[in-house]
Amino acid sequence: MLYLLDANVLIDANRDYYPLDRVPEFWNWLQHKAAAGELKVPLEIYEEITAGSGDLVDWLKQRDIKRDMVLKEEPDPDLIDRVVSTGYASDLTDLEVNKVGRDPFLIAYALAKRNERWVITNEASKPAKQRANRHIPDVCLAVHVDCDNTFFLIRTLNFRTDWRAG
Repeated sequence: MLYLLDANVLIDANRDYYPLDRVPEFWNWLQHKAAAGELKVPLEIYEEITAGSGDLVDWLKQRDIKRDMVLKEEPDPDLIDRVVSTGYASDLTDLEVNKVGRDPFLIAYALAKRNERWVITNEASKPAKQRANRHIPDVCLAVHVDCDNTFFLIRTLNFRTDWRAG
């Protein structure tokens, strides 16, 4: 299984749970799992994060981190269109498309190999939200893509502060 990370997984982890300067084991573990092909960040999501600044951006921009973390795959425009039309709406305005941002790419990469990929996001399901306001878990449900949060990922891939590579 390949776990595809939303931007908020990394941003929230650094800000709230596992700051880079306090829990480096988490970040070493992430890189190790990414190098092993168990998790990745789509380029579009990587670019969204690295457009900012700070410790997380500096960490992600390191050559070996980028090499290991970024999914090396081209997006399928037909799958992106399917995610947008099925998960959000087929007639989004330009303003709504901007609001949706790069989330359709994340979901489309998972849809490309639905039985082999899982979206990881910290967004919570909000089924009442419509159109560009829909949350990733609800869009994933609409296109039949598996989705869960950071804590699912940590349990599934067995993060521990005493982990050892190998």
